[in-house]
Amino acid sequence: MGTSQTDLELVKRVQAGEKNAFDVLVLKYQQKVVNLVMRYVRDPHTAMDISQEAFIKAYKGLQNFRGDSAFYTWLYRIAINTAKNHLVTMSRRMPANDIDAQEAEQYDGADALRDGGNPETEMQKDEVHRAIISAIESLPDDLRTAISLREIEGLSYEEISQAMDCPIGTVRSRIFRARESIESKIGPLL
Repeated sequence: MGTSQTDLELVKRVQAGEKNAFDVLVLKYQQKVVNLVMRYVRDPHTAMDISQEAFIKAYKGLQNFRGDSAFYTWLYRIAINTAKNHLVTMSRRMPANDIDAQEAEQYDGADALRDGGNPETEMQKDEVHRAIISAIESLPDDLRTAISLREIEGLSYEEISQAMDCPIGTVRSRIFRARESIESKIGPLL
């Protein structure tokens, strides 16, 4: 029995009232969801909170899950939306107070901030980052979606195939072409 089939069986058990079946899904996907959310928030504690919120939303919405896509595909969409909503909410809040330099020394990331490199290195990193984003944004929709699901969301070829409703061979081809296009655009910078 494949992963999607196992997940669907667990979902049906939860929908039938067996709450413990959801625990299995949480254990199975918790680390993947946390890793996904970490790409957005960068703070492990916040990522754990957002992941928990995403699982709560998934549990509450599980009665509406029809199985049109793989469970993880559905769950990762919830997790991404929850993370994005968190970022929007945080951007609306004003900082409680300013942090002075001595307080900043006490934070876990203080060494990383001190050893961040020189401005030229940071500028080069920013330039490469912007070039990659620009290269991805310039891709046709099908290539951009495939490469984003693979490299940013970390989905397997099978999961991408289900999410995009196309054969795995087509997914591989799209990802290959997307990587080739991105490499040709950022190659001179590297």
